[in-house]
Amino acid sequence: MMGGEDGSAHSIGKFDGTDYAFWRMQIEDYLYGKKLHQPLSKKPEKMDQDEWELLDRQVLGVIRLTLSKNVAHNVAKEKTTEGHMKVLSDMYEKPSANNKVFLMKKLFHLKMEEGGLVAAHVNEFNTIVNQLSSVEIEFDDEV
Repeated sequence: MMGGEDGSAHSIGKFDGTDYAFWRMQIEDYLYGKKLHQPLSKKPEKMDQDEWELLDRQVLGVIRLTLSKNVAHNVAKEKTTEGHMKVLSDMYEKPSANNKVFLMKKLFHLKMEEGGLVAAHVNEFNTIVNQLSSVEIEFDDEV
C-alpha cells in the first residue's frame, strides 16, 4: 500500500484493512493538497448547501477510489465523507485487544532475513512501532 509520486488519488495504495493510520495520513495529505479537505469536518456556515453536497460527493468518490473492494463493502451505506471516515476509523483505527495482541506478536516475532537489507528491516520495525502507537501502545527510550 505505497503511494506514488504522481500526486493522483490512484497513487495512494488501496486500503485493504491494514495500516489504517498510514492510509489516513496519505488520503488527508492528498485531499489537503487538492484543496478538497473541507468535507473531512463540518460544513462551513458560509457555504451554500448545494455547493457543500457536491464537494462532499466529490471527496467521497476520491476516498472510495482508494479502498479495496472488501473494505468498500463495509462502508457502502455511508453517503457522506464524514460518515465514511467515522466508520473506517471505528473499524480499523480503534484500539481493540485483538489488534494490540496481533501487533505485539508481529513486533516480537520480527526477524531480519538472512542476507536482507538492514534498511528494509528497520523500515518494517518502524512501521510496526507506528502501528502500535496508533492503537495507543507507546514505547519509551528505555525499551
